[in-house]
This record gives sequence, structure tokens and C-alpha cells, in this order.
Amino acid sequence: MHSIHTLDIEFEQGGQRQVITPTLLQDGQDTILVDCGYPNFEAYLEAAVNRVNLALSSITKLIVTHHDIDHMGSLAALKRMYPRIEIIAHELEKPYIVGTAKSLRLEQAESGLEAMPEEAKPFAEQFIAFLRTMEPAAVDRTVYSGEKLPWCGGIEIVHTPGHMTGHISLYVPSSKTLIAADAVVLEQSKLDIANPQYTLDMEAALNSVRNLLAFDIDRLICYHGGVLEGDVRGALRKLLEHYSQ
Repeated sequence: MHSIHTLDIEFEQGGQRQVITPTLLQDGQDTILVDCGYPNFEAYLEAAVNRVNLALSSITKLIVTHHDIDHMGSLAALKRMYPRIEIIAHELEKPYIVGTAKSLRLEQAESGLEAMPEEAKPFAEQFIAFLRTMEPAAVDRTVYSGEKLPWCGGIEIVHTPGHMTGHISLYVPSSKTLIAADAVVLEQSKLDIANPQYTLDMEAALNSVRNLLAFDIDRLICYHGGVLEGDVRGALRKLLEHYSQ
């Protein structure tokens, strides 16, 4: 037996209410967390895990879908708290997570600063300063596209580049569940590309959506927007149609 729990975490940032949805997968031996929120989100994660009658200390593995600060911000702190947690990421993301390469998001933010109107620069500079606070963490295991991990009834690694070069989604065939991370977002019951203006490679992102059509998906979990159930492939096709116009 295995189970999948969505961990809706509600918080306020910049005066606005936000929600992120990390995912927890559990079987008889492992408890696997997919993404871990912003820096200092350990208490939020603890509360969310407690709501599904588990403890943060029970986590054995943590899969990082990509190195954006809202997905790996608490990674180093969690590894210090629970050193036995095995950190897993795509091989292309590892240099950015461990800190041997500069964050692509930070590079993007810095490169766009000069061309910004003056009134927008204070917010951009604040965002850049925030990105620079991200603490690197060790990666214990790298994965590749198409790799099938043996836990929780089987987890397939789906390389979904575009938002980030090494971005991954996870497919759990036994429940026809796709954990999309930021491959897509759910807004007002419709799928979209996550932050199109900040997507590093828009054509790659759309191609990743096309590739998701090959999977039999009954349940789609978006890090931003939560869960979509039902005609998931129809919703993916509508997204592609929107961007083809």
C-alpha cells in the first residue's frame, strides 16, 4: 500500500496570501517529500505533515524538482535537522542546488535589472537580494529522464524543461497521478505555464506540456494551484491551443 498527500501551505508574502502545494508520498518503508518551500518554512511543513497524521521526522527522501527558492528554500535546514534524509534531484539541477553554479533565476533577475524602469528597480533589487540568501545543500542522488524509482509503487522521472533546465515532474502510474511541480500551474480551474515572463525557455516549456500528453493522468498536482482531476489531457490540450493562437 502507498498513499499520496497534498500539503497545502498557506502563508502571506509581500502583503499577499499565497498557497503552495508540496507533495508527500508514503509506503511501508519510505516517506518522500517533493519540494520544501521557501527558506524558514520548516514550521509550515511540520504543521502540514501533521495534518495528514505524519511527522516531519518520518521523511526519508526529499525530491527537489528544480532550484527555485520556493521549491528548495528550506532544503539545507531540513538536511541539518534530519541528516538521514536522502536529497534527490535531476543531474542538470545538481550544480545549482549544491552551489557550484550560480542560480539561473538569479542570473535572469540580475540581467534584466538594467533595462527596467526606475520605479520597478527597488522591487527587483529586493528580489535579487532575497535570491542571494538561498542556502545550497548537498544532493545525495541524481536522476535522469525516464528513470523509474522503486518507491511508493513506482515513480517515473519526467524531465520537463522550460521553467528551468533540469526541471522534473513525477509520474506515479499506480494511481495515474502526475506531480507537475512548475511544469504547469492551475489558475481559476485552468492550466497555464508557470510565470511565462520568467520561464527560461518558453518553447521547451510548451514542448514539455506536449510530452505530458503521452501519460495516462487522472490526477494532476500543481505546486501553484493544487489538484486538477478528470480530463487532465483535455486541459493540457487547451493550454497548448491557447499558446498556439
